[in-house]
Amino acid sequence: MSGRLWTTVGGLAVTAFAAKAVGPIFLGGRELPALVARVTRLLAPALIAALVAVDTLSQGGRTLAIDARSAGLATAAAALALRANIVIVVLSAAAVTALVRALG
Repeated sequence: MSGRLWTTVGGLAVTAFAAKAVGPIFLGGRELPALVARVTRLLAPALIAALVAVDTLSQGGRTLAIDARSAGLATAAAALALRANIVIVVLSAAAVTALVRALG
């Protein structure tokens, strides 16, 4: 691997560490404003949902793809709506995805 690659990786690591350190350094022991605290709590689930949607519904990052992954995601969403156990959600989504791939 080239030295330039490792320099880039090191620079990104230092930048990520600095970005994570900014909050505690500047805010210390103070409470976040209520609005900021609410938005912060919602960021992780929203980001995960966006990543799952892009990964499931895109083909090569450019086009919309409705395929076996979409069927698995729909199955998982239905199982979650029915308040199924997470193990059941994952297994049912995997089974439907595999079935659609086998049939298609």
